[in-house]
Amino acid sequence: MPDQSIPQARTPESDSASDSGVRRPDSGGGRGVSRRALLGTAGATGLVLGATGGAVGYAAAPAQATPLTSLGAGRAMFHGKHQPGITEGLQARGHLVAFDLVAGAGRKEAAALLRRWSTTAERLMAGEAAPHDDTDVARDAGPSSLTVTFGFGHSFFARTGLEKQRPTALDPLPDFSSDQLDKARSDGDLWVQIGADDALVAFHALRAIQKEAGGAARVRWQMNGFNRSPGATAHPMTARNLMGQIDGTRNPKPTDADFAKRIFVPASGEPAWMANGSYAVVRRIRMLLDDWEKLSLTAQEAVIGRRKADGAPLSGGGETTPMDLEKADAKGEYVVPLNAHARITRPDRNSGAAMLRRPFSYHDGFDTDGTPDAGLLFVCWQADPLRGFVPVQRKLDRGDALSRFIRHEASGLFAVPGGAAKGEYVGQRLLEG
Repeated sequence: MPDQSIPQARTPESDSASDSGVRRPDSGGGRGVSRRALLGTAGATGLVLGATGGAVGYAAAPAQATPLTSLGAGRAMFHGKHQPGITEGLQARGHLVAFDLVAGAGRKEAAALLRRWSTTAERLMAGEAAPHDDTDVARDAGPSSLTVTFGFGHSFFARTGLEKQRPTALDPLPDFSSDQLDKARSDGDLWVQIGADDALVAFHALRAIQKEAGGAARVRWQMNGFNRSPGATAHPMTARNLMGQIDGTRNPKPTDADFAKRIFVPASGEPAWMANGSYAVVRRIRMLLDDWEKLSLTAQEAVIGRRKADGAPLSGGGETTPMDLEKADAKGEYVVPLNAHARITRPDRNSGAAMLRRPFSYHDGFDTDGTPDAGLLFVCWQADPLRGFVPVQRKLDRGDALSRFIRHEASGLFAVPGGAAKGEYVGQRLLEG
């Protein structure tokens, strides 16, 4: 878990929604007014939904519509230069799911599937009902900052006859000494990341995506995660993980001059269909919480190299104070231990390697002996995993103090193409190029 902070949690007031003018066609099924139409009148007036949002649900409008809370009114846009779910703030609920194409399904079936999925994602992210057989699970909710992101695994290209279009950056990750990978919960032809600030909205999207797979693809594995809800803290702050630690402080920021270079494939990059895309490394990292919680506070902080209370480096200052790696105590020992996680993962200790971390915590119950099956659904984004994730993980493999308390149990690497323009579907340049 490199020392690069996940995007900060949002306050409710920081969410806003703008209406693209999209409306759900009247299905004749008694709903009449669309869910999105009831979220506000921005299509006609240009109003941006803020703290009080628009109206409730996609049932017929009451005489006086009840305003959504700011959390429900938050909206991310489906169309754009990059896919959603990469640079947006952390969402409270997440689902990661991988699919394999069924036997006999190829490029034609994959193209039809991505078209269906893109249509579904666009509608749900706008706060509308799913295009087919909507389950009404999210009937009363707004978009709730829903994002849906699609990617292709290494095996997808052979199954669709597109081997020549497979990026070299998608070559399988090397083996690491901390890996204890379950192959059944790793990799996959297709990958979908779903995030939202409402659990029902997130599940609604997961179910809609799974149903739209139809006879073209079947679920290979699926994982559920969570983060702190927006507004749960007095002010925006870096999230904590299940070890109680502020989870890093050095995430690249969109305002950084080299952010796009580190995170996204350039418009002139190769292959051409990956222009403005990114590569996602997905790891299910189990935290050995029983062992971790036996450590004293001082020992925990030495493992990480930062104070547990506020994330400040052990060398002093606040969370964002640069770490002084040369500072020693009265005994002449480094105050930030040589094997501290935060020291090892610094970009300046890894030839500048950096990645945008955007994970979810998870808890999948308890083993028969009471051991919690919990940890981090690690998701990181970079323009090239060989210059982002791989060198950092190799460095961690060689002596990270945290490695005694975590176990990598599943892994995947996916090529996530750039965003779809209006009227296009995600991956169209690959599948129809």
